[in-house]
Amino acid sequence: MSRDDDFDIRRKHLAELTEDELELRFWGLAEQLVAPVVTLARENTSPSIERSVLLRMGFSSLEARTIVEEAGNRSLLGHGAGHLVYRLSSEKGIALRAAGEALIRGEYWDEVMGMFIPGGIK
Repeated sequence: MSRDDDFDIRRKHLAELTEDELELRFWGLAEQLVAPVVTLARENTSPSIERSVLLRMGFSSLEARTIVEEAGNRSLLGHGAGHLVYRLSSEKGIALRAAGEALIRGEYWDEVMGMFIPGGIK
């Protein structure tokens, strides 16, 4: 059985390119291919990812869960739970741990809302 090889036909548009031009074309196409995945990862998160971030900031699993749930209840999860704690810490001039503990107690949520939602609380 013989195979009809159409390689020469399919590569015609690439035949005149140099090695450098082929490499640039390859990386350009690769960037186009992964761009939607990169955008998805940059613009989306999940409660489990946010809990993981807080765990790495030194909070316990139960503490992280509380912060993430409260952030989700206020539609702030997209800003990043760790980012909420960090911004509160920076704005108040308190330690990250203290900022997180305050959020767990239900404190400062109105201020955090004002930091991330234009015009503050709605």
